[in-house]
Amino acid sequence: MAIILLLLLSSLTPFQAAAQFAVFCDNVKAVAATLPNKTSSSPVHFATAIVGQAPDVVYALALCRGDILDDSTSANCIANKFEIISNATPPGVQCYGAGFYYADCTIVYNATDILGEIDDGVLRLERWNVKNVTGDVPLIAGLIHDLLLGTVEKASAAPRRFATGVVDSGTNFPKVYSLAQCTPDLSAGDCLACLRRLLGMVNSTMALRMGGQMSFIRCNFRYDASQFYQGQPMLILGPPSPLPPIPSEHKRRMSKLWAIPIVLVPLAAVAFLCVFLYSRRLKKQRKGKVLRLQGSRRFEDSAREEQLVWQGKNSDFSVFDFEQLLEATNNFSEENKLGQGGFGAVYKGKLPDGLDIAVKRLASHSGQGFTEFKNEVQLIAKLQHSNLVRLMGCCSQEEEKILVYEYLPNKSLDFFIFDEKTRALLDWSNIIAIIEGISHGLLYLHKHSRLRVIHRDLKPSNILLDNEMNPKISDFGLAKIFTSNNNEGNITRRVVGTYGYMAPEYASEGIFSIKSDVFSFGVIMFEILSGIRNSGSKQCGDFINLLGYAWQLWEEGRWADIVDATLLPKINLVKMMRYINIALLCVQENAEDRPTMTDVKSMLSSDTMILVEPMQPAYFNVRVGNEEPSTTTESCSINDMTISVVVGR
Repeated sequence: MAIILLLLLSSLTPFQAAAQFAVFCDNVKAVAATLPNKTSSSPVHFATAIVGQAPDVVYALALCRGDILDDSTSANCIANKFEIISNATPPGVQCYGAGFYYADCTIVYNATDILGEIDDGVLRLERWNVKNVTGDVPLIAGLIHDLLLGTVEKASAAPRRFATGVVDSGTNFPKVYSLAQCTPDLSAGDCLACLRRLLGMVNSTMALRMGGQMSFIRCNFRYDASQFYQGQPMLILGPPSPLPPIPSEHKRRMSKLWAIPIVLVPLAAVAFLCVFLYSRRLKKQRKGKVLRLQGSRRFEDSAREEQLVWQGKNSDFSVFDFEQLLEATNNFSEENKLGQGGFGAVYKGKLPDGLDIAVKRLASHSGQGFTEFKNEVQLIAKLQHSNLVRLMGCCSQEEEKILVYEYLPNKSLDFFIFDEKTRALLDWSNIIAIIEGISHGLLYLHKHSRLRVIHRDLKPSNILLDNEMNPKISDFGLAKIFTSNNNEGNITRRVVGTYGYMAPEYASEGIFSIKSDVFSFGVIMFEILSGIRNSGSKQCGDFINLLGYAWQLWEEGRWADIVDATLLPKINLVKMMRYINIALLCVQENAEDRPTMTDVKSMLSSDTMILVEPMQPAYFNVRVGNEEPSTTTESCSINDMTISVVVGR
């Protein structure tokens, strides 16, 4: 358990403090008298209270763990916690603002309005098992990571904002149990954002512990090697079941028998597949509908469709009829058109069951040919993360190549950050969530996904926003898969991507790596914070690109001048300075000097981690892109305010 105390009256005289303590303490006692019954009478065992008037007002909330279903148990739990606080040392501790977290319930009260904050960014509780994970550490650590992510997502989607889970590594390491919970008054999006932020604060050292617990006021998670909650886990994970061993006395006899099916089964399978595909093709032609993912001559083999369908079973992947998509998009009408990219147009569609979809119809003359189409289908069908757009299916008919994605109502990131009117809809919490969400998606691609992926075309127009403004990375047509032994120094003769976001070593020499995506992420950070394009037409002070201008301001200590003026009154300037420092580290000239996304995630989630001093970035004082030099003298700065902050870099 942990108690967090905040002295409220340090600036008062002893007489004033004593008088005000008495009033505040009486209000706390009133809360303690009513909150237990109020909590137990709630269907979700959650309650809030406001007692008294300023400056002695008490704001309080109480929450019982989701597996505590009995009303009397709930009331007793809250009452006992108030009693423990009242009997704590020193006497009168209940007259301070306090947060009390225990195994089965939580109470928090303060003189400030804690009820109005979804996540104030202050870690209220952090406990870690002193023992580290043993055995197959990479396997177990990866399973724990997947367990926590799955439990967090399940909790945010549950009506009570509560979920439990368990994972069995299949080794001698014990089962690991997990729990995640938010206060039930949070929306699914706010709950998920709160829990994700907690997970984002877990560094590599903490992640190897055998158990841990972290809490904000509104959300918390815990995991342990023993079951600490009641009932059956709501989420069960584990490794694939191994095949049963063959008895030794039968091995020699079976080795002879296996020779027959080794030869005959593949032949029979190929023959069956050929007959099946041929008969289905004839049937589709008689109906006037051609549905053949392998119909293109450029497929490598006739079994590819079956392979792709099999890959997508666990992600609701579907093969769509062309006529079905015509009907869903009203014949790809202009009214349904969401946007136009370099590879084709995207349309909004609606399936017969009412589900909205986004349909990407690749243009026949586009640079994304069949290879890129096949690459995107095979790749995204295997990737599943909350910060990656979900591929629902595809369609290939003669020259038509179509991808079907989940529909995200808030369009792409560039729609918000580069337009003055729509940018006003973003507040500082949105910006933090978007930056951190992109970093989580990239980290998954680089490290945690089954296929390690380099995106190669990360930019604001390829980052879509859902209805909760959560970012989702999209467009994997140019992505490349790399192995653990091939993280750096990949070379291609075909340089593809978008100028302004391409790392210098990739643009000039065709060398790409995970650090190429880190460079793009740094550029996006600057564009989000400033609201201006790196490769736009505005002159940035004495420079003609955003990176050079940002470096000049950093060197002169005027880094706040690059920040959108509408954000300045609402932000923590020290945190903003850290973000600019991180962005500069991401856009360093040499790839070796850039951090990995693991490092970036740690730097974003910790306010105490010491940052390296950046060096001169890439493209310093050089125009990015193929545009002619601008004739305008309009300044790139959109900030009229002058701010001085005395903080060491």
